[in-house]
Amino acid sequence: MKFQIKEDGKRLLVICVAATIMALNIKTFVRTGGLYPGGATGLTILIQHVAEVYFHIVIPYTVVNILLNAVPVYIGFRFIGKKFTMYSCLMIVLTGFLTDIIPAYVITYDTLLISVFGGIINGVAISLCLSVDATSGGTDFIAIYMSDKKGMDSWNMVLGLNVVILSAAGLLFGWDKALYSIVFQFVSTQMLHMLYQKYQKKTLFIVTNKPQDVCQVIDDISNHGATVLEGEGSYEHCERNVVYSVVSSAECKKVVHAIRQTDPKAFVNTLQTDQLSGRFYQKPME
Repeated sequence: MKFQIKEDGKRLLVICVAATIMALNIKTFVRTGGLYPGGATGLTILIQHVAEVYFHIVIPYTVVNILLNAVPVYIGFRFIGKKFTMYSCLMIVLTGFLTDIIPAYVITYDTLLISVFGGIINGVAISLCLSVDATSGGTDFIAIYMSDKKGMDSWNMVLGLNVVILSAAGLLFGWDKALYSIVFQFVSTQMLHMLYQKYQKKTLFIVTNKPQDVCQVIDDISNHGATVLEGEGSYEHCERNVVYSVVSSAECKKVVHAIRQTDPKAFVNTLQTDQLSGRFYQKPME
């Protein structure tokens, strides 16, 4: 486990910003709207609310959240990466600490606005963490573990798990807040889909006169192979080579740009890939 000053300094800065954004979101939108965002955060708030309403005990956010993240952190250390998990632990502790000390501030009492904009901000904060190979904890660990193990984008599955937590909140404290919380979680998940594309895939069809050079470019940037198909142009009836490859959505733009530089006359068709079976290289997390 090696540390580099420039790279790890950037990761620390981004995690601090993400933790601050998430804590502010909890104290301004989530608390004001009485929402349960799902995951460890939502379960922490639910436990705090149950303790306060039924047992008249005020439990610090940090204590509950750290206890709930014990098993996900173990999964991170065991199956994902030690460095990844260390930075995620920093995010968890820092978010909890800031949530406990930042004073509450009300922007709006409109629950629908809180659900939509709170969900957007939550998705942005989680995406920031993921962009520097860290996470906000809880079900995010499980989502990344499943994505690495199964080679699939599993955030919608996590949304389903969160619905179970929200159902419990609905039974205990009323269905209106639980339903608004589902809106919050849905918006947050869509932001994740839009901003974090590591586990999404795109298929490239490239018509080119330099197939070997294009294959080399794809391999250099994404570490993925390619298949060269022989074809015939319908207009000039001359031979054409088609390079077929699948890359992650996060790498796609860089790959296409490099192909353009290698062969300016290349015709590139990019397709969204919903499901893939077979070997697909994913860069392991440290």
